[in-house]
Amino acid sequence: MEYKNFITQSLEEVSDIARKSFGKVAGTTKEDDNNQVLTETDIEIGALLIKKIKDSFPEHNIIDEEAGVIDNGSNFTWVIDPIDGTSNFANGTPLYGTMLGLLKDNVPIAGGLALPSFSEIYVAEKGQGAYCNSEKISVTKESDLKKALLAYGIDGHQENPKFTRDECALLAEIVLNIRNLRTSNSVFDIAMVARGNYGAFLNRTSKIWDNVAQQIIIEEAGGIYTDFFGNAIDYSNALSRPQDNFTFLATSPALHAKLLEIIKSHTI
Repeated sequence: MEYKNFITQSLEEVSDIARKSFGKVAGTTKEDDNNQVLTETDIEIGALLIKKIKDSFPEHNIIDEEAGVIDNGSNFTWVIDPIDGTSNFANGTPLYGTMLGLLKDNVPIAGGLALPSFSEIYVAEKGQGAYCNSEKISVTKESDLKKALLAYGIDGHQENPKFTRDECALLAEIVLNIRNLRTSNSVFDIAMVARGNYGAFLNRTSKIWDNVAQQIIIEEAGGIYTDFFGNAIDYSNALSRPQDNFTFLATSPALHAKLLEIIKSHTI
């Protein structure tokens, strides 16, 4: 099955919705997590993507950040993040996007991301490479961390301030070993890694919908996508794990081991 066209067309459609709403909607903070923001556009985009999947692949499962889980007993599961970077979107910052990924037997096999403010669609399917607006892309070939820009997404953990303080100490060690730090804490950062502008994007606080689409894009762009400590990411029993925490390290082969050395040497 060719999924790239479906993903591309779907992301183009929802990008129009996001662009029309951008700067005109307000966000509300979710009750259970001060870091998470929701807008009406998240719900609208999610509903449209769910409808499109149901129309084209009615037997497939779906996980949507806002709508939850639709279990059809399939070995295929679509994973939707209607707006990644909702805080940015709600505050009129253009560094946000939509992610749509597909798991088969717990492995990402296709995915796409949209950056509506830049009119860019990134898409990948297993074994077919990664593309931005039909142009093939690849991760950086730079092997010197000191010459690389890196992105790091970090959330404040009010329930565990020590974790945040320890994470900031680790982040300081990373910053001391790279050219400079950039962070939108959104899908924009993974796009910059996939096309070779950034050397890596790291995050210790994310959900399944933050990972599936961007993993296949990074891998098809020639990169490595693991959890924060270099292990393969486990998507088994995905339908029962929408609230599980996922960590990730998305980078190039040349930089992966070097970043892991810093992480493992300075993680408390």
